[in-house]
Amino acid sequence: MHDMVIRGGTIVDGTGATRFTGDIAIDNGLISQVGKVSGSGKEEIDAAGMVVAPGWVDVHTHYDGQATWDPEMAPSSWHGVTTVIMGNCGVGFAPAKPDRHEWLISLMEGVEDIPGTALSEGMSWNWETFPEYLDELERMPRTVDIGTHVPHGAVRAYVLGDREQPGAIPTTEDIAEMSRIVEEGVRAGALGFSTSRTVLHRSIDGELVPGTTATAEELIEIGRGMGRVGYGVFEMASDLMREWDEFGWMGKLSRETGLPVTFAALQSIAKEQPLEEQIERMRAENDNGANIVAQIALRGNGIIMAWQGTVHPFRLRSSWQAIAELPWAEQKAKLLDPAFKAQLLSEEDDYSEVPEEIRGVLAVVASGWTMQFEMDDDFDYEPQQDASIATLSAAKGVSPAEYAYDMLCANDGTGFIYLPLLNYADGNLDFLEALQESDDTVNSLSDGGAHCGTICDAASPTFMLQHWVRDRKRGKRISLENAVKRQCRDTAVLYGLEDRGVLAPGYLADLNIIDLDKVKLGKPWLAFDLPAGGKRLLQKADGYVCTIKSGQVTFKNGECLGVYPGGLIRGPQRVEMAIAAE
Repeated sequence: MHDMVIRGGTIVDGTGATRFTGDIAIDNGLISQVGKVSGSGKEEIDAAGMVVAPGWVDVHTHYDGQATWDPEMAPSSWHGVTTVIMGNCGVGFAPAKPDRHEWLISLMEGVEDIPGTALSEGMSWNWETFPEYLDELERMPRTVDIGTHVPHGAVRAYVLGDREQPGAIPTTEDIAEMSRIVEEGVRAGALGFSTSRTVLHRSIDGELVPGTTATAEELIEIGRGMGRVGYGVFEMASDLMREWDEFGWMGKLSRETGLPVTFAALQSIAKEQPLEEQIERMRAENDNGANIVAQIALRGNGIIMAWQGTVHPFRLRSSWQAIAELPWAEQKAKLLDPAFKAQLLSEEDDYSEVPEEIRGVLAVVASGWTMQFEMDDDFDYEPQQDASIATLSAAKGVSPAEYAYDMLCANDGTGFIYLPLLNYADGNLDFLEALQESDDTVNSLSDGGAHCGTICDAASPTFMLQHWVRDRKRGKRISLENAVKRQCRDTAVLYGLEDRGVLAPGYLADLNIIDLDKVKLGKPWLAFDLPAGGKRLLQKADGYVCTIKSGQVTFKNGECLGVYPGGLIRGPQRVEMAIAAE
């Protein structure tokens, strides 16, 4: 008798092969049979009319702190994700000397908008070295498996100490020590190394993150640490300035070590190179023997703006600054007062304290009305221009600022405005159509666990199903088979996780049973449920009948069952093709 049998589902196996109707047997946390299963199961699930797919593998998250205290790992786990990889963008919490804890928290808070108070209260700091951090992560079971990178920011701070300042130049000995620490971390089980080289990534005090000014020589030498181990992914977020020749050193590093290098590929006003040029440069290096992979997002990387969020259009006005630190009840009373509204709307934005490099971005936040849209219960994440605040306010005969103010005040002050700051330069997502058919790109950049007061893209796999597979009206859709492959097998293989992402005998029994007709993203909401009452944007979804991790049902109809079969991934994972149980 099998541990579990899933019967009569529409199996989309993760390889890109055509879907078929069949059964799946599970034994000892692994898939043992796919096709026609004659034997019975201790647990039987009727999946007739449902899609049965592998659990999603999300390779770009920031649960580095949350993973030390939260076994549920929401919101990613609410959206069918069974594996997350964190430690991206060069930020994380190991290695960490005791006197650098608050510095690392301020770095994470500034770059990833995770409340510093929540991190301070939630983390135990029962580690100093990166191997000790992995040991700490291994102690807690979870709904998902977790893997992580060694983060550049923490490594630089550990080696340079008080010398780690913006523009700091490490010595040859410093660089050798950083390389050694990365090698040690990867040998202990890290899946790679990450860095950030964008002016948008700053500490809570406004300082550039450590990797921004690193030389190619430093980055290549660190990558050689992974090369000495023989595996690992070098991950980077960057402004991709032409004079930096990022693709040149990425190609050199990949060719020398034989390892993959991956970067965030986005349409961005902060990037000098258009996305088309980024892809062209990447492919030129790959044609010369490199293995560079572009991580692409599936929708406009949007800021969700709210009065209680991290960002809204009026943050730089003096009337808002006067109430910014008040409790919400007092803020709301002011905001709903017509006299306060009139005063605030009469004011200009004050950019005097804003770094020059990011004033353009904040100007779009403050007055980019053609790019801002109201979020309602049936919000379309590929909105047209006639739904913008600029268009709607003109039709109503009021200023865009007043229209936006009233939108934020809706529902007792809990209204949302969506600003697709990245990936929406054309006012549509057509540019992603070809990229989703490319082997040198992977679907990524959910930032699960991060940007708690500004975005909620951890729902990206659900959006993929709802928008790209089923509902998209403004351009081409993608096939269900390709969508599943890109979010399962492709992401897993990039990080050497060859034991998951496919429904076949011998693979991990990580699965989703999905009612595709009912898949629907819920409206985001702001919760204050992190340690110390920290806030985060959350979003649930309909349509996930069951999520199964290592053969155990972890979620049923969107509810966590309190079952935690997930653990820490240490290094690449290989499939041992088990003999199918009869």
